[in-house]
Amino acid sequence: MSDYNPPTNMRTFFTIWAGQLVSVLGSGLTGFALGVYIFQLTGSATQFGLVLLSGTLPAILAAPFAGALVDRWDRRTVMILSDTGNGLVTVSILALLLTDNLSVGFIYVIAAISSTLSTFQNPAYMAAITLIVPKQHYGRASGLMQMIGAITQVVTPLLAGVLIVTIKLEGILLIDIATYLVAMLTLFIVRIPRPPVSEAGKSSRGSLLKEAFFGWGYLRARTGLLGMLILFAFINIGLSFYNALLTPMILSFTTPDVLGAISSAGGIGLLIGSALMSAWGGAKRKMRSLIGSMIAFGFVISLMGVSANPWLIGAMQAAFFILLPIASGSSQAIWQAKIPPDLQGRVFSIRSVVASAMDPIALVTAGPLADFVFEPLMREGGALAPVFGPMIGVGPGRGIGLIFVIMGLFIVAANLVGYANPRIRLVEDEIPDFVGAPPESAESEPVPA
Repeated sequence: MSDYNPPTNMRTFFTIWAGQLVSVLGSGLTGFALGVYIFQLTGSATQFGLVLLSGTLPAILAAPFAGALVDRWDRRTVMILSDTGNGLVTVSILALLLTDNLSVGFIYVIAAISSTLSTFQNPAYMAAITLIVPKQHYGRASGLMQMIGAITQVVTPLLAGVLIVTIKLEGILLIDIATYLVAMLTLFIVRIPRPPVSEAGKSSRGSLLKEAFFGWGYLRARTGLLGMLILFAFINIGLSFYNALLTPMILSFTTPDVLGAISSAGGIGLLIGSALMSAWGGAKRKMRSLIGSMIAFGFVISLMGVSANPWLIGAMQAAFFILLPIASGSSQAIWQAKIPPDLQGRVFSIRSVVASAMDPIALVTAGPLADFVFEPLMREGGALAPVFGPMIGVGPGRGIGLIFVIMGLFIVAANLVGYANPRIRLVEDEIPDFVGAPPESAESEPVPA
């Protein structure tokens, strides 16, 4: 039987959030330092990309089963076990490093294990929020979660750069282990109620395989949510190209220190956007703030491609990351309100599979398209140079710039088509909130911005 009562404050959320902030900062330091270690060890950007790929594919394969198990198990226990597993992974990295056995092959395996553990952690955390945050504050909670990434993006490159020189990778790994202990401590002192069992949850019980793919069937029966998912899949094509090609585009015409400054501008933008979303919570009609912000960052991506001016790219990078938490927070608030808590692990995992499936595609196709198609076409004398050169210039990086213009406009078009679909546009009205979710007007304890 469930012990669930709709939450009236965010105390439990803030406790867990603080622990996760500390833990993610430690993981960010390790991730940055390991990236430097891999590149210094191999001198190969391809090897670095393969490490990223080894951390992506296992998570995609494990996600449906992770979601089913998260719905079966206690969410707090899943988060504790995931943090414990990742802490042990960090201990193993330290042991391999101290014995001079830390090779790229081991890092492939470590990345796969770590990403698989995170595949359990993320849906458990997302599903827990519905049980510990009042409905009217879902957008704010999502904004605060985005703020963790923003703080990490701003702080860890600067701090890790100093720590690599002073305490080296070994010291950074020790810090990371300590931060996992802090995260586990915060989880031990809180209580996350078990979700109420919905009618759909009762009918979905069965084998692990059946439950793993239940989320897809659940979404197929709810056209509005399925439409949102398909829309996100198209948008993620553009975003995956953006993620894969931003660094090569910038380094094609400027220096690494400028790349670092542009990355910092993105981190500052993400911090501003996360603070805005955590204070505002998004528009009352979340679909409007979702579609509006995604259309805006489609235009922003296109503007990044029109010029090789680092100032313009840095400004657009900051604008993109200001908009991203608004889009993400608005989307998350809709999904959390519409999906019963006892189904969220499975449904959120299927959603994650669709989103993450774009990452390997970008890693495989974006580079060859840039190197062998668009860059040659936009060089002096290239076939497309006379057509687009007057608008975006010719030479190094302009082929990738043209890809950015195309992908940004593709994102805008996808959102306009999606919003024209009444099932997507009216999803907040046509799909009822899960039973037990308090109405928007419900009183609750004020939330600090």
